[in-house]
Amino acid sequence: MKPEILMTARNARIEERLDRRFELHFLTDYAHRTECLAAIGDRISGIFYANSGGRIGESVFDRVPKLEIVSVISSGVDYVDLVAASDRGIVVTNAGGVNAIDVAEFALGLLIGAGRNISGGVYHARSGQWEERRMGLTRRISERPLGILGLGNIGMEVARRAEAFAMPVFYHNRRHRIDAPYIYVDNLPELARKVDFLIVTAPGGEETHHMVDRAVMDALGPEGVLVNLGRGTIVDTQALVSALSEGTLGAAALDVLEGEPVVPSALLALPNLMLTPHMASLTKDALRCGFDLAAANLEAHFAGERVLSPVTL
Repeated sequence: MKPEILMTARNARIEERLDRRFELHFLTDYAHRTECLAAIGDRISGIFYANSGGRIGESVFDRVPKLEIVSVISSGVDYVDLVAASDRGIVVTNAGGVNAIDVAEFALGLLIGAGRNISGGVYHARSGQWEERRMGLTRRISERPLGILGLGNIGMEVARRAEAFAMPVFYHNRRHRIDAPYIYVDNLPELARKVDFLIVTAPGGEETHHMVDRAVMDALGPEGVLVNLGRGTIVDTQALVSALSEGTLGAAALDVLEGEPVVPSALLALPNLMLTPHMASLTKDALRCGFDLAAANLEAHFAGERVLSPVTL
């Protein structure tokens, strides 16, 4: 008998591929997840997971006793309880790295947008203030020092692109990367003092919670720019509002927020802040690669082979 897989997202190309080896079930065929799990939970051996499937933890694992693997289409696995999965011997995989180029491109776009006040220019042009242009002068991006918090797949792609702007690249990471030709700084406030721009690509979690605090923002200074594409919890939102309002930090651009999708009104009122709705990785290319890798992980696991991209605690 074919292993039975619960798909939390529909994709005709992937369904055709997986249908050869698995019996597929679709979350979208049910009104609620609880209804789905009650009907077929005891038959499911694997979950093909997109974030639309809701959080996966103890309550799901209890209803899916045969579950062997959760294969996630994105790099982030925030919605999966990794501790509970590990305790039950459930393999968790992700699509780490497949969207690194896409997010890195977006990071540089946000940096230029915030640093050169492109959103302010768009507002002036659209509101009939073309001749006024009273936005103040900005500074060039090229040749100015860049700091990266989190030199993983995305951080490395950001750094490579920054080289095209002749930017000296510094980074703070859990560890010094001997394979990276960039300058390691062992604490974040010191990194912020050395650079004009800080791009955050670190993962979320307790270890990085509010790591970018008021001290880091003040160290960046009144001409500094902060860009966050990691997780919203990394940046202290209240401190950011204060720093931008008081001018101790020049500008910021956020693609992720604490408590998203709710956007605090205090953020919306800031003219020196760019906001985008967690869209850095949303390209056709990244999505296709994420679906392909998630499918390949399922195929490898049920063929008795090592999965391609396991997530470990």
